Amino acid sequence: MRRRILQGFGVLTAFALFLGGCGGASGQGEAPSNAPAAAAADTAAVQESSEASSEAETGAEGASDTEKPSEGAGTDLSAIKTGTYSAGISCHDPQILLAGDGKYYMTGSHMILAESEDLISWDYISNGNSKNYISNLYSGNLPAFSYVGKNEQGGYSVWAGNLYYNETMKKYMLYFCTSSSYIKSTLALAQADKPEGPYTFTDTLLCSGFSKSEAPETNIFEVMGEDWDVDRYLHLGGYDNNKWPNCIDPAVFTDADGRMWMVYGSWSGGLFLLELDPSTGLIIHPEEDPENGVDPYFGYHLIAGGHHACEGPYIHYNPDNGYYYLFASFGRLERTGGYQIREFRSENVTGPYLDAAGQLMGDEEDYPSYGLKVAGNYTFPSLSDTYMAPGGQSTFTAADGELYITYHQRFDNGDEYHEPRVHRLFLNEDGWYVMSPFETSFETLPEDGFDPAELEGAWFLVDHGTDVSDVVHPAVECAFSGGSINGELSGDYAYDAGSPYITLKLEGTEYRGVVFDMTDEAGNPVRCISACGDNNKSIWGVKYL
Repeated sequence: MRRRILQGFGVLTAFALFLGGCGGASGQGEAPSNAPAAAAADTAAVQESSEASSEAETGAEGASDTEKPSEGAGTDLSAIKTGTYSAGISCHDPQILLAGDGKYYMTGSHMILAESEDLISWDYISNGNSKNYISNLYSGNLPAFSYVGKNEQGGYSVWAGNLYYNETMKKYMLYFCTSSSYIKSTLALAQADKPEGPYTFTDTLLCSGFSKSEAPETNIFEVMGEDWDVDRYLHLGGYDNNKWPNCIDPAVFTDADGRMWMVYGSWSGGLFLLELDPSTGLIIHPEEDPENGVDPYFGYHLIAGGHHACEGPYIHYNPDNGYYYLFASFGRLERTGGYQIREFRSENVTGPYLDAAGQLMGDEEDYPSYGLKVAGNYTFPSLSDTYMAPGGQSTFTAADGELYITYHQRFDNGDEYHEPRVHRLFLNEDGWYVMSPFETSFETLPEDGFDPAELEGAWFLVDHGTDVSDVVHPAVECAFSGGSINGELSGDYAYDAGSPYITLKLEGTEYRGVVFDMTDEAGNPVRCISACGDNNKSIWGVKYL
């Protein structure tokens, strides 16, 4: 199985690449030298980033500039190989499906569809509008764009494709969105007999960003009836995007009873949920229940609002513990926008979804203090690039039966180039998912754990904090010995031999996590810790073996 590893620092070659993502940022980018040039993406403007530029980068902890990992007396950094991984493709807002043919299929924004047999090497099937895998998307009167129209650059924006196999229909269903502004969007559906397509656009599902005069251009009266009062969705004559969603970022999943649901929404009024009819793949609109945040058109309000930086939802149901896990992206998606992955969970599919501190997130101004921060900006001694703005995440179960998370990753190299990543997710003892710090090498938790002596020595720890900012959280060197942690971070650790579980205590807060071995992206064998606390922070640790 071949891993694409780029050794050293001189691995980037400058070719122009104009790639943006769901909601926003676009930019010229450099790609790793072994990554093929992508076709031109949609000419979408920097929408969320520009429209919401007044959103402050909030709660920054640490230095504002990129920092190199600190070197203590115990580690010779020159002995550690450096490098990074390349998927060979660029895909924003990736979602992965393991299809019946045994291959993995990745969809995302800008008409990307790629395939892989091993989750490591990827090849494009479709790459931008020049090679479109929805056969009739630009045919006739362009029904997928009839309401939203063209974006500010005069092109058509297609974002965040979600691929789902409908067992009832025996069809591959592609849920995606079209958009022309930071609020004017449409959720749409295409279908195919094979995962690689071609797909056929079939339906427009939901619309946002309308004024009263524009409402007849949407499907709202068709769905709700000719006498439906749209004033509830308006403020001062325009769409009330502080209360109601931007209809992008759809993601379909199945609940404990086998019912189909679609979670969606970005910025604006927050994240919403609607049930789907498995016989058609279309929306089942709920009964109105304003006391519980249920609107008959937009569905169940889950979290966020007030036009705060929360988008890209994905829900995973764990049948072993009965929790529904909601992953979302906070921040602005560009390299310095503080994009990051957050986590909530609920015992019921419709909520409430709480974070590790037990909080339900509404439209609070201090939104960075909500949601377990799974990953943000970081670096380790063996990474030749500093990793920035991870987000647009989703989860999937691979052929090995294990749960993985995929997301797009930017780099601190002065541009907006991004690539997809695939990392393992593990449950800690408190039932929260924590993420492995490197691209997967198909690591597993050791059944018999480690001898406590194997945990002693030099570790590099990253405290991801809770900030939403351009701050890079560098790895700091600490010494583990006899249950004590000493260095730039200090505290204690508790580990029982024969178990994969560990508890760190830093500055009075306990972080519960897992210990496991893997291979990092430069090819170094490493021992890793991934843990989280009830303060919504994650701690990662790496020990070079």
